[in-house]
Amino acid sequence: MPEARTWQFRWWRNAPREQRRTVRFVAASAVTGLVVATGAVAAAGPWDSGQRKAERARAAAGTAAGGERHAGPRHPLAAPVLAPLGGQGGAPGGKSGRAAAPPPTRDGLTGTLKPLLDDEGLGPDRSASVVDVATGEQLYGADQDTAYTPASTIKLATAAAALSALGPDHRIDTTVVTGKDGIVLVGGGDPTLTARQGTADAGLRTLADATARALKARGTTRTKLTYDTSRYSGPAQHVIGPNENIAPVSALMIDEGRQDDSDRGPAERSADPAADAAGEFASLLRERGVEIDGDPSGGSAPAKAERIAVVSSPPLSALVERALTNSDNDIAEALARQTALASGRPASFEGAAKAVTDRLTALGLPMSGARIADGSGLDRADQVSAAFLSQLLARAADPDHPELRPVLTGLPVAGFSGTLRSRYADQDGRGTVRAKTGTLTGVNSLAGTAVDADGRLLAFAFLTSGTGDPDGAQRALDRLATAVAGCGCR
Repeated sequence: MPEARTWQFRWWRNAPREQRRTVRFVAASAVTGLVVATGAVAAAGPWDSGQRKAERARAAAGTAAGGERHAGPRHPLAAPVLAPLGGQGGAPGGKSGRAAAPPPTRDGLTGTLKPLLDDEGLGPDRSASVVDVATGEQLYGADQDTAYTPASTIKLATAAAALSALGPDHRIDTTVVTGKDGIVLVGGGDPTLTARQGTADAGLRTLADATARALKARGTTRTKLTYDTSRYSGPAQHVIGPNENIAPVSALMIDEGRQDDSDRGPAERSADPAADAAGEFASLLRERGVEIDGDPSGGSAPAKAERIAVVSSPPLSALVERALTNSDNDIAEALARQTALASGRPASFEGAAKAVTDRLTALGLPMSGARIADGSGLDRADQVSAAFLSQLLARAADPDHPELRPVLTGLPVAGFSGTLRSRYADQDGRGTVRAKTGTLTGVNSLAGTAVDADGRLLAFAFLTSGTGDPDGAQRALDRLATAVAGCGCR
């Protein structure tokens, strides 16, 4: 661009003094503004897994019982970048002031939602609850206090309980320790442990690298391998039996026991995930010059065994987001068991159900008629009300509970992500509705959040059972959520 530079120089040389002074002032102002803006962004961020790191640091600073890792010292919460949706900004960590945007009225919401809730595609049993997130007030309800089978929307409850028990920064360790006559691979319950290359999850290959180095440093190139799954107890098989939607629940598994290259959705599963994981670990050690005598066998690590290698899962916040976005049953059941361990209960289906129930009760949620039977929602014995789910979502947005924020950031976005990616193609709620889906034969549910036409953040839950047309029921639920998002309703 030599011609352009020559012209610019000629213009500057011939320009009047006052015009040159103006150009200098504008340029200096622009640079100053850029520096100030950059500083403001740096102070507010950075962001990670849908949450500002400064906020996550404060959320994780509370104590959490049980588990391998907990947050360090308490850090101050950064000032909010924006005022809460539908409300005035308040002091950091405090409740928001009086709402700026007016909430919809009960009559307005009733007039909008009742005709849609009468859709025959929703089956004979249906319930609904819409809550103003800023105040926690229920704005609309229809049979909202009756408990129904929620299907996968129960994952919202599992996630909230785990975050409450452990905090968003908790990680799950998989370790290798010394044993009586060799080494022991100890499962901590990380469902994201992977044997694949090139992933951000905890890697079995990384663990094998560290183990081989530690053994060779001790002069050991031949050993026996035992694997320990004692962190979990009770039946490993879900009540639904062998199923492509969930592997046997084990404290040790790789790639969720999947027998293909998938990382979500249905897939053929291993009948013995722990044995398969140990066998793969033995192969990886052999590749790294450590010979393993015989086949790995199940057993227990000594009480005071020396740890020689470890890999850690992503933070609990990321596990929660992945479980909700993809409706991951394996992660959900692991979250429930981690909650049990943090609560001093057996890490079994029964112990996890009791621990999750206790945590939800402590959060002050409406538990009338509620029954938690598993972490994933595959068990039809799960029972919660629409009011429970909407209040849970409102609680997750409460400034007093920043540890629960991943419950919201993990919600699928209508038409864009997770289990809502292929829905809302012809709905106005595309991109504005965020919600957890739930589907079993004859059961369809949807629970999430939407910003209405006036900028008010609302939480909603719709539960139905007895549906005969799952696609029709999903479309009817999507219309309800779209109506909440598009409603001024006054």
